[in-house]
Amino acid sequence: MTSITPFLWFDNNVPEAVAFYKSVFPNAKVETVSDFMAVFELEGQRFNALNGGPQYRFNEAVSFFISVETQGEVDYFWSRLTADGGEESRCGWLKDKFGLSWQVIPSALSRYLGDPDRTRANRVIQAMMQMKKIVIADLDRAYAG
Repeated sequence: MTSITPFLWFDNNVPEAVAFYKSVFPNAKVETVSDFMAVFELEGQRFNALNGGPQYRFNEAVSFFISVETQGEVDYFWSRLTADGGEESRCGWLKDKFGLSWQVIPSALSRYLGDPDRTRANRVIQAMMQMKKIVIADLDRAYAG
């Protein structure tokens, strides 16, 4: 059976990265981890990781999308993934302390942006553009007008 698995190139900290992601994602599973490589799973998504050296760095061209329902989930993932040197960006994007990009996006945002009433959807877009971490209550207010 053919499968596609993200392959992450780290400088020299695969064991630390795997331990970090295992602490963030409650359903994480680690198949193997060594000083050189790892195979692990986060919320059902399998990853391979390699200590490949400093030649390549993560950037925003690839990010991992975390779909959540509640503000509590947004807050949890946001605070955990930006901890210890992570960076907040705009519109629900962030980088963790390893430089990997994530999007923490509540389903309400997709629902509002997909509304056929473009006036309402545009108000939500304008509200989102002012945010770093997505705040569902602010989206709700923008949608309501």
